[in-house]
Amino acid sequence: MGKRRRVVERRKKRPAVIGGMIAVVVGGAGLGLYALYGGGAADAASSKADHKPVKTGPLSATEVQTTARTFLSSWQHGKVTRAAAVTDDSKACIRLLTGYTKDAHVTGVTLTEGTRTGDKVPFSVKATVSYKGVSKPLSYDSAFTVIRRTSDGKPVVNWHAAVVHPDLSDGDTLVTGASGTPPVKALDRDGGEITTAKYPSLGSVLDGLREKFGKKAGGKAGVELRVVRGKASEKEKLSDKTLLELSKGTPGTVKTTLSPTLQAAAEKQVMTQKNASVVMMRPSTGEVLAVANSSHGFNVAFQGSLAPGSTMKIITSTMLFEKGLIAPDASHPCPKTYKLAGWTFHNDDDSEIKQGTFKLSFGASCNNAFIDFAPKLSNSDLTTEAQQVYGLGMNNWAIGVPTFDGSVPVQSGAQMGASLIGQGGVRMNPLNMASVSATVDTGTFHQPYLVAPSVDNRTIAKASRTMSSKTQAQLKEVMQYTAGYGTAAKAMSGLSSSCGAKTGSAEVDNQKKPNGWFTAYCGDFAAAGVVQAGGHGGDTAGPIVAALLKLGASL
Repeated sequence: MGKRRRVVERRKKRPAVIGGMIAVVVGGAGLGLYALYGGGAADAASSKADHKPVKTGPLSATEVQTTARTFLSSWQHGKVTRAAAVTDDSKACIRLLTGYTKDAHVTGVTLTEGTRTGDKVPFSVKATVSYKGVSKPLSYDSAFTVIRRTSDGKPVVNWHAAVVHPDLSDGDTLVTGASGTPPVKALDRDGGEITTAKYPSLGSVLDGLREKFGKKAGGKAGVELRVVRGKASEKEKLSDKTLLELSKGTPGTVKTTLSPTLQAAAEKQVMTQKNASVVMMRPSTGEVLAVANSSHGFNVAFQGSLAPGSTMKIITSTMLFEKGLIAPDASHPCPKTYKLAGWTFHNDDDSEIKQGTFKLSFGASCNNAFIDFAPKLSNSDLTTEAQQVYGLGMNNWAIGVPTFDGSVPVQSGAQMGASLIGQGGVRMNPLNMASVSATVDTGTFHQPYLVAPSVDNRTIAKASRTMSSKTQAQLKEVMQYTAGYGTAAKAMSGLSSSCGAKTGSAEVDNQKKPNGWFTAYCGDFAAAGVVQAGGHGGDTAGPIVAALLKLGASL
């Protein structure tokens, strides 16, 4: 409760009461004036309530338990308003819990509280979904956190849509009915069916394929409980999600470019690291051969938006080579520090290269050998290079499922310098960086795709120009050097000397270890991976990418 402004009442002579009406008017005017300043007659009568201190500090076990049981019991018994009263967003709670019964047709709800961990309370849900004479049981686990409301200190449930179901984001809704989109049967490039039982990473990919091709593939819709995405989720390009199928529809068939051998290997490789993602593609065509994430929710490999760290130096080097500002074997020191627009940039481990070539700095991933070109560049140069040669940041890729197509915003000063080494405002994901290595390999951007454009006659993205053969040769020279003798050498050991690679480590605020990146090409394969909070890319993402390239070379 905010501090009230204290108002001192002035003593006045008691007015003569000529009639009841005069007394009421005078009293009413006084009340109106006092209310303007935050007081009132009720306040004057109960000053103790006004000055009651707001409770702060950690919640007691009793407060958490009482709040949790009130919320769960009220929800279970259909007392939506009472349940909402013990949350910090009663309107949103009422809206979603009302829809839980009315729109999702969920009945017979039983909520069982689990073992509390601090202020977090897990619980299980058992219910029935019924629609037009068809019923199916529904069960899942969820959780919520009890917090102390700042306005009055009262313990309340910290409300988010995920409390009702863990697959919900704020603004999403649950709906049961005839699905607007028929199911699809997705096939790999060899004709085998793709399922989450076989490939756990592909849940979001299958959702995206259904959303894009369900109505075009000849299937018939069934009845299901599904998550219908709200505006916030639509901005993140999240697809609607089926939670329970009450009656099966007839699926249409969609063939993808995924390789069953490489997909199985990718699934296995990402599980060697926590929060790992990888994409493998064919440079000559753009076909996506494998995509996997160790976390099976959000598809970081296709839709992640992360600073790519030093893997961005491939695009930066392309720009520098095209402008004639440097050549691989040109002498170019890498100072320990470099000042730009009030910022002091450091190299990893405060290293430096006093005498050496640009190729040596690329292979060692020495930051200041790139940032010191900033005074010779315009603010839009890097953005233009990424868009025109690599097809990035145009938001126009059409691979068959939702993707984030990279972002290289125009920036100035120190932020522009940071962009040259993949920090600042630059954002990428493994799909984007696999495409970067593929473009170096062939010299031409081929938009990645998971479903052939001929299936639905969609238009795929194209780059407005192609790098020169000279620039391509220079890029291959520095990437091959990195794979053979630089920071990527350990991971790329055993692969052909014609293969090229680049490592990256991207610093993230409030994260102890950087995100580790690795991108490479070898033969007619290109791949990229990231391990979030993993450390150096050569040690974390590198082995994942290299394992897939080695398998590809053996096929």
